[in-house]
Amino acid sequence: MQVFKVQGMSCGHCVRAITQAVQALDKAAEVQVDLAAGEVRVASRLAEEQVVAAIREEGYQVEAA
Repeated sequence: MQVFKVQGMSCGHCVRAITQAVQALDKAAEVQVDLAAGEVRVASRLAEEQVVAAIREEGYQVEAA
């Protein structure tokens, strides 16, 4: 499972946006968003760079944890 630190997440819309962005690239991806910790965990066949790019496209600052 890949773990990312994401800044700017604050609500359910953020959770949906990030989840949908990753799952648009890998429908089978498991995405867990922890708003309080500012973390996103992804279990997927996608490369780390692909996940980062998908989250950034949604307007969030992200880096691998």
